[in-house]
Amino acid sequence: MKSEIRSQKSELRSQKPESVVCPLSSVVCPPSSVFCRLSSVLCPLSSVFCLLSSVFCRLSSVLCRLPSVVCLLAMLLANAGCEQLPGLPGLTDKTSNNFKKLSVYSRFAPAKINIMPLTEFIRIGDTQQPNINLYVSLLDSFGSQIKSPIVFRFELYQRVLRSAEPKGRRVVIWPDIDLTEPAANNEYWQDFLRAYEFDLPFEPDASQSYILQVTCLCPNGRRISAEFALKLTK
Repeated sequence: MKSEIRSQKSELRSQKPESVVCPLSSVVCPPSSVFCRLSSVLCPLSSVFCLLSSVFCRLSSVLCRLPSVVCLLAMLLANAGCEQLPGLPGLTDKTSNNFKKLSVYSRFAPAKINIMPLTEFIRIGDTQQPNINLYVSLLDSFGSQIKSPIVFRFELYQRVLRSAEPKGRRVVIWPDIDLTEPAANNEYWQDFLRAYEFDLPFEPDASQSYILQVTCLCPNGRRISAEFALKLTK
């Protein structure tokens, strides 16, 4: 028994160990020239990437500063707009005061025209030239007769009898009479009547009746008008 064991041990010692084959040994290592070429290509690319990153960094810093610059410009423009013009102190106050005065005066502007019944056809002078003797009073919003700077316009129309629209063809329109100047205004003003008096030259047809239209151009831009029926009486 002991002899068998000894023989087996001697056999094992006499056997050589098998060689272990490394799997990496089958991989063929590339030559060094390929690595050199790759490195020559990658090095310029890395420098380009570095340059681009620096450009993006600068752009981001500029964009971060833009909001503050815009806010500063807006503040400067706002301050410049709020400042008064040199040499014109209190311009805003004067303008607002003028608007307030105009709003106050507009309440006293004429609101209505009244053509007085004294208006009629008359003959003037030795030539007996026919005229329309016209009396016009201006009324404010409370119905009081007032004097006002104004422009008058007079138009004469044929009167159509038994018609829903009695104002027919326009016969004549006289030049506007501007009474915005105090002297001219007072020339036509009749204080005892609290009205303006006008003489309008016109040769009427005895068989025809007329409608006289008076239009006033008020200083506040408003237009008011009135109409009056006229007929030549013998």
